[in-house]
Amino acid sequence: MVERAIRAHHAGGDDPGLWEAFGVAFGGSGVFNKKIKYAISGFKVQLKKGNIMDVKLVIIIVLSIVYGLFELIISLYQNRQKRIVKSGDRKSLWILTIGITLGYWLSFMIGATKIGRIQPWNLFFVMGMVFVFVGFIVRVTSILTLKRHFTYTVTTIANHELIEKGLYKWIRHPGYLGQLMIFVGIAASLSNWLSVLFMIIPVFVGYAYRIKVEEHFMIEQFGQNYVAFQKRTKKLIPRIY
Repeated sequence: MVERAIRAHHAGGDDPGLWEAFGVAFGGSGVFNKKIKYAISGFKVQLKKGNIMDVKLVIIIVLSIVYGLFELIISLYQNRQKRIVKSGDRKSLWILTIGITLGYWLSFMIGATKIGRIQPWNLFFVMGMVFVFVGFIVRVTSILTLKRHFTYTVTTIANHELIEKGLYKWIRHPGYLGQLMIFVGIAASLSNWLSVLFMIIPVFVGYAYRIKVEEHFMIEQFGQNYVAFQKRTKKLIPRIY
Protein backbone atom coordinates (compact mmCIF):
# COMPACT_ATOMS: atom_id res chain seq x y z
CA MET A 1 0.00 0.00 0.00
CA VAL A 2 2.87 2.36 0.83
CA GLU A 3 4.60 1.72 -2.52
CA ARG A 4 1.32 2.10 -4.45
CA ALA A 5 0.61 5.42 -2.76
CA ILE A 6 4.09 6.77 -3.50
CA ARG A 7 4.07 5.51 -7.11
CA ALA A 8 0.66 7.07 -7.67
CA HIS A 9 1.94 10.36 -6.36
CA HIS A 10 5.00 10.22 -8.61
CA ALA A 11 2.75 9.45 -11.55
CA GLY A 12 1.12 12.82 -11.02
CA GLY A 13 4.48 14.52 -11.62
CA ASP A 14 5.19 15.53 -8.02
CA ASP A 15 7.36 14.29 -5.16
CA PRO A 16 5.83 12.73 -2.02
CA GLY A 17 5.08 15.57 0.39
CA LEU A 18 5.15 15.20 4.15
CA TRP A 19 1.35 15.31 4.41
CA GLU A 20 1.05 12.34 2.06
CA ALA A 21 3.92 10.47 3.70
CA PHE A 22 2.45 11.19 7.12
CA GLY A 23 -0.95 9.84 6.12
CA VAL A 24 0.55 6.72 4.58
CA ALA A 25 2.79 6.10 7.58
CA PHE A 26 -0.12 6.13 10.00
CA GLY A 27 -2.86 4.68 7.85
CA GLY A 28 -1.16 2.28 5.46
CA SER A 29 0.24 -1.21 5.83
CA GLY A 30 3.65 -2.66 5.03
CA VAL A 31 7.10 -2.60 6.55
CA PHE A 32 7.58 0.03 9.22
CA ASN A 33 11.07 0.92 7.97
CA LYS A 34 9.65 1.77 4.56
CA LYS A 35 7.09 4.08 6.15
CA ILE A 36 9.78 5.98 8.01
CA LYS A 37 11.96 6.05 4.89
CA TYR A 38 9.19 7.58 2.77
CA ALA A 39 8.25 10.10 5.47
CA ILE A 40 11.84 11.29 5.89
CA SER A 41 12.56 11.39 2.16
CA GLY A 42 9.33 13.32 1.57
CA PHE A 43 10.30 15.83 4.25
CA LYS A 44 13.77 16.34 2.73
CA VAL A 45 12.29 16.93 -0.71
CA GLN A 46 9.82 19.48 0.61
CA LEU A 47 12.50 21.35 2.58
CA LYS A 48 14.59 21.63 -0.59
CA LYS A 49 11.55 22.95 -2.42
CA GLY A 50 10.84 25.44 0.36
CA ASN A 51 7.38 24.03 1.03
CA ILE A 52 6.33 26.10 4.04
CA MET A 53 3.21 24.02 4.70
CA ASP A 54 5.26 20.94 5.44
CA VAL A 55 7.72 22.90 7.59
CA LYS A 56 4.78 24.07 9.70
CA LEU A 57 3.66 20.48 10.17
CA VAL A 58 7.10 19.54 11.44
CA ILE A 59 7.01 22.48 13.86
CA ILE A 60 3.63 21.27 15.17
CA ILE A 61 4.87 17.70 15.66
CA VAL A 62 8.12 18.78 17.34
CA LEU A 63 6.23 21.17 19.61
CA SER A 64 3.87 18.36 20.63
CA ILE A 65 6.81 16.11 21.49
CA VAL A 66 8.61 18.84 23.46
CA TYR A 67 5.49 19.59 25.48
CA GLY A 68 5.00 15.89 26.18
CA LEU A 69 8.59 15.67 27.45
CA PHE A 70 7.97 18.68 29.70
CA GLU A 71 4.99 16.96 31.35
CA LEU A 72 6.96 13.71 31.67
CA ILE A 73 9.86 15.42 33.43
CA ILE A 74 7.53 17.23 35.83
CA SER A 75 5.71 13.95 36.51
CA LEU A 76 8.94 12.07 37.25
CA TYR A 77 10.13 14.83 39.58
CA GLN A 78 6.80 14.94 41.39
CA ASN A 79 6.71 11.15 41.82
CA ARG A 80 10.13 11.20 43.46
CA GLN A 81 8.83 13.38 46.28
CA LYS A 82 6.63 10.56 47.70
CA ARG A 83 4.52 12.88 49.86
CA ILE A 84 1.13 11.28 49.18
CA VAL A 85 -1.08 10.71 52.22
CA LYS A 86 -4.33 9.64 50.56
CA SER A 87 -5.34 8.88 46.98
CA GLY A 88 -8.75 9.13 45.32
CA ASP A 89 -7.78 9.05 41.66
CA ARG A 90 -10.29 6.37 40.53
CA LYS A 91 -8.23 5.78 37.38
CA SER A 92 -8.94 9.33 36.21
CA LEU A 93 -5.31 9.81 35.14
CA TRP A 94 -5.49 6.72 32.92
CA ILE A 95 -8.81 7.80 31.41
CA LEU A 96 -7.43 11.29 30.79
CA THR A 97 -4.29 9.85 29.18
CA ILE A 98 -6.40 7.67 26.88
CA GLY A 99 -8.55 10.68 25.92
CA ILE A 100 -5.50 12.81 25.11
CA THR A 101 -3.84 10.02 23.13
CA LEU A 102 -7.02 9.36 21.16
CA GLY A 103 -7.47 13.08 20.54
CA TYR A 104 -3.94 13.43 19.18
CA TRP A 105 -4.28 10.36 16.96
CA LEU A 106 -7.62 11.38 15.47
CA SER A 107 -6.58 15.01 15.06
CA PHE A 108 -3.37 14.26 13.19
CA MET A 109 -4.94 11.48 11.13
CA ILE A 110 -7.64 13.77 9.77
CA GLY A 111 -5.12 16.60 9.53
CA ALA A 112 -3.08 14.48 7.13
CA THR A 113 -5.95 14.62 4.64
CA LYS A 114 -7.72 17.41 2.77
CA ILE A 115 -11.02 16.65 4.50
CA GLY A 116 -12.04 19.63 6.64
CA ARG A 117 -9.03 21.69 5.53
CA ILE A 118 -9.34 25.45 6.07
CA GLN A 119 -7.43 28.03 4.06
CA PRO A 120 -5.30 30.04 4.51
CA TRP A 121 -3.09 27.90 6.74
CA ASN A 122 -0.94 30.87 7.85
CA LEU A 123 -3.79 32.43 9.86
CA PHE A 124 -4.79 29.28 11.72
CA PHE A 125 -1.17 28.25 12.29
CA VAL A 126 -0.48 31.58 14.02
CA MET A 127 -3.72 31.40 16.00
CA GLY A 128 -2.89 27.85 17.09
CA MET A 129 0.63 28.79 18.17
CA VAL A 130 -0.74 31.71 20.21
CA PHE A 131 -3.14 29.32 21.97
CA VAL A 132 -0.26 26.91 22.68
CA PHE A 133 1.93 29.69 24.08
CA VAL A 134 -0.79 31.20 26.30
CA GLY A 135 -1.90 27.74 27.41
CA PHE A 136 1.65 26.82 28.39
CA ILE A 137 1.99 30.03 30.43
CA VAL A 138 -1.29 29.26 32.22
CA ARG A 139 -0.18 25.67 32.85
CA VAL A 140 3.22 26.64 34.27
CA THR A 141 1.73 29.45 36.35
CA SER A 142 -0.76 27.07 37.96
CA ILE A 143 2.00 24.58 38.79
CA LEU A 144 4.16 27.30 40.33
CA THR A 145 1.18 28.57 42.35
CA LEU A 146 0.46 25.13 43.79
CA LYS A 147 4.17 24.39 44.41
CA ARG A 148 4.40 21.34 46.68
CA HIS A 149 0.64 20.76 46.46
CA PHE A 150 0.84 19.94 42.75
CA THR A 151 0.32 16.24 41.93
CA TYR A 152 -0.54 14.33 38.76
CA THR A 153 -2.94 11.99 40.52
CA VAL A 154 -5.91 12.99 42.67
CA THR A 155 -4.28 12.88 46.10
CA THR A 156 -3.64 14.78 49.30
CA ILE A 157 -0.19 15.29 50.76
CA ALA A 158 1.05 15.93 54.27
CA ASN A 159 -0.19 19.31 55.57
CA HIS A 160 -2.29 19.81 52.46
CA GLU A 161 -3.81 23.27 52.04
CA LEU A 162 -6.58 24.63 49.83
CA ILE A 163 -4.95 27.12 47.45
CA GLU A 164 -7.09 30.15 46.57
CA LYS A 165 -4.55 32.65 45.25
CA GLY A 166 -3.33 33.54 41.77
CA LEU A 167 -5.48 32.08 39.00
CA TYR A 168 -7.25 30.01 41.65
CA LYS A 169 -9.08 33.16 42.76
CA TRP A 170 -11.28 32.84 39.67
CA ILE A 171 -11.14 29.21 38.50
CA ARG A 172 -10.56 25.91 40.28
CA HIS A 173 -8.60 24.13 37.55
CA PRO A 174 -6.31 26.58 35.72
CA GLY A 175 -3.77 23.82 35.06
CA TYR A 176 -6.36 21.87 33.08
CA LEU A 177 -7.42 25.03 31.26
CA GLY A 178 -3.81 25.55 30.19
CA GLN A 179 -3.57 22.00 28.87
CA LEU A 180 -6.87 22.29 27.01
CA MET A 181 -5.63 25.48 25.35
CA ILE A 182 -2.43 23.72 24.31
CA PHE A 183 -4.28 20.78 22.77
CA VAL A 184 -6.80 23.02 20.99
CA GLY A 185 -3.95 25.20 19.76
CA ILE A 186 -2.06 22.23 18.32
CA ALA A 187 -5.19 21.00 16.54
CA ALA A 188 -6.09 24.49 15.27
CA SER A 189 -2.58 24.98 13.88
CA LEU A 190 -3.29 22.08 11.52
CA SER A 191 -5.87 24.38 9.89
CA ASN A 192 -8.55 21.71 9.88
CA TRP A 193 -11.84 22.14 11.71
CA LEU A 194 -12.31 18.38 11.99
CA SER A 195 -8.90 18.09 13.65
CA VAL A 196 -10.04 20.58 16.28
CA LEU A 197 -13.31 18.71 16.81
CA PHE A 198 -11.65 15.29 17.07
CA MET A 199 -9.12 16.70 19.52
CA ILE A 200 -11.63 18.49 21.74
CA ILE A 201 -14.20 15.71 22.19
CA PRO A 202 -12.10 12.88 23.69
CA VAL A 203 -9.83 15.29 25.57
CA PHE A 204 -12.73 17.19 27.14
CA VAL A 205 -14.46 13.94 28.12
CA GLY A 206 -11.27 12.91 29.91
CA TYR A 207 -10.98 16.22 31.74
CA ALA A 208 -14.67 16.28 32.63
CA TYR A 209 -14.32 12.92 34.38
CA ARG A 210 -11.08 13.99 36.01
CA ILE A 211 -12.62 17.19 37.38
CA LYS A 212 -15.66 15.32 38.70
CA VAL A 213 -13.45 12.82 40.55
CA GLU A 214 -11.11 15.52 41.85
CA GLU A 215 -13.85 17.79 43.17
CA HIS A 216 -15.64 14.91 44.90
CA PHE A 217 -12.34 13.98 46.57
CA MET A 218 -11.62 17.59 47.58
CA ILE A 219 -15.03 17.90 49.22
CA GLU A 220 -14.24 14.76 51.23
CA GLN A 221 -10.95 16.29 52.36
CA PHE A 222 -11.91 19.95 52.94
CA GLY A 223 -15.67 19.75 53.48
CA GLN A 224 -17.55 23.06 53.53
CA ASN A 225 -14.37 25.03 52.80
CA TYR A 226 -14.22 23.50 49.34
CA VAL A 227 -17.96 23.84 48.82
CA ALA A 228 -17.62 27.56 49.54
CA PHE A 229 -14.65 27.67 47.16
CA GLN A 230 -16.85 26.12 44.46
CA LYS A 231 -19.49 28.80 44.96
CA ARG A 232 -16.93 31.60 44.58
CA THR A 233 -15.26 30.24 41.46
CA LYS A 234 -15.84 28.48 38.13
CA LYS A 235 -14.25 25.24 36.91
CA LEU A 236 -12.32 26.40 33.85
CA ILE A 237 -13.55 29.73 32.44
CA PRO A 238 -14.03 32.74 34.77
CA ARG A 239 -17.73 33.64 35.23
CA ILE A 240 -18.80 31.19 32.50
CA TYR A 241 -17.96 27.54 33.28
